[in-house]
Amino acid sequence: MKKLLKLLFSRAVIVSVLILFQLALLFFAAIRFTEYFVFYYLVSMLFAVTLTLRIVNRKDGAEYKIAWLVTVLLIPVFGGLLYLIFSGNRLSEHKKRKMARINEAMEQTFPGDEHSVDPLIAESPSAGFQSRYIHTTAKCPLFQNTVVEYFPLGDDMFPALLAELERAEKYIFLEYFIIDEGRMWNSILEILKRKAAAGVDVRMIYDDMGCIMLLPRKYDEQLRNWGIRCHAFNRFIPVLSARLNNRDHRKIGIIDGKVAFTGGINLADEYINEKNRFGHWKDNAVVLRGDAAWSMTVMFLTMWDYLDQAGAAAQSYEHYRPAEYGQPVPAARGWVQPYTDNPLDNEPVGQTIYLNMINRAERYVYIMTPYLIIDGQLESALCNAARCGVDVRIITPGVGDKFIVYETSKSYYENLIRHGVKIYEYSPGFLHAKTFLCDDRYATVGTVNLDFRSLYLHFECGVWMYRSSVIEPIKRDFEETFAKCREVRLEDCKKSLIRELFRAIMALIAPMI
Repeated sequence: MKKLLKLLFSRAVIVSVLILFQLALLFFAAIRFTEYFVFYYLVSMLFAVTLTLRIVNRKDGAEYKIAWLVTVLLIPVFGGLLYLIFSGNRLSEHKKRKMARINEAMEQTFPGDEHSVDPLIAESPSAGFQSRYIHTTAKCPLFQNTVVEYFPLGDDMFPALLAELERAEKYIFLEYFIIDEGRMWNSILEILKRKAAAGVDVRMIYDDMGCIMLLPRKYDEQLRNWGIRCHAFNRFIPVLSARLNNRDHRKIGIIDGKVAFTGGINLADEYINEKNRFGHWKDNAVVLRGDAAWSMTVMFLTMWDYLDQAGAAAQSYEHYRPAEYGQPVPAARGWVQPYTDNPLDNEPVGQTIYLNMINRAERYVYIMTPYLIIDGQLESALCNAARCGVDVRIITPGVGDKFIVYETSKSYYENLIRHGVKIYEYSPGFLHAKTFLCDDRYATVGTVNLDFRSLYLHFECGVWMYRSSVIEPIKRDFEETFAKCREVRLEDCKKSLIRELFRAIMALIAPMI
């Protein structure tokens, strides 16, 4: 009974009820309006035509436009109101100016580093042009002086993260979509509290939506009471607004600017298989040791300054630059380029990096993704690569974490398989990794899912690599994971009429999910 009462009065339930109440008011207002049929008909037609013209002329993908056009034309008033409330990314002018400083701070911190790409272009024009795109759009430079280590599971990353946190001397910066009390977070929190008490600058950013079912509303205040500086990103409020679209989906762990963790792993027990939610949880991460870790540190600081009312100017970042920056790292091999994706600059960095890798592949493209909800551009790129003889393989979960999203992902299988793309489902359970590997040369590990929210609406990050020593262990992980998968055949895509209709509807509205 206590658990039921706790659930009923939890922040997530209260907020959900308030939002459903607002949706109900909109719906019943639209229904009541139909009593005045002639007036309703004229107004709704004018409303629908106006919104149709607005949608068609927006700089969005075709799938996103179609989803909203169908909604607006089928239910003009209610659908139109939903479009006006939820579509796109909306910020106040003040917020836009603050957000613009993120790219400006990156440029000011790495002046002249656009020339870091020149040696790579001389070695490989194809790789160099991919790298130049990242620097031009995300303002993130390219590095050689960095050692990369790959962790094929959260179980492997966790002890390494604890060890690095224990070594922290100056600062610890953590930015995660999800944190949840349990063995993983409690072990990390114990170190954070000790380090903060010892004078280490400890900061935490977590996404309020990602933690809405997991943490109390003012958990950031509790962390501050322990000496841990903290911000909850885009605090979730029970008001219908497009600002709910944008979440901080990044996973970043920084120690002294010398070590940086990123990948798909959040700070919760399922990510280290301490808790069984959907079978065995397959995820991965990389840790950077060397100059590229400083680039990820600046990513964190720019987000911190956006959230912090007393944010320091970009020039003050020099205070955090490690003394070892620029010194030779003998074990370093290959090229490393961390990147960030800001959903409010109308530049889909994560998607374009994926497209560049697919379009330049000569032998194979291997992909791990928890969700496969893609637009026509990505779908065509995958199909075209397969038709050209490239071995295109995608690993998806064998057990879904969200029924609707899982079924929507499956709606893409048939067309991809018909064009030669091989789909594998991870039999032991849920796969949460977001990894691309191409031709034994390129790889990227990060937070960007193959779905519309990750590609267009969330703050994301990742690491692009060329001829890094980590390529070999990533490939070995793919090969070992393929052996644990079931390949989906064309005949497996047969479905009942009801399921076919359901998947067709979900594929249509996928950009809105």
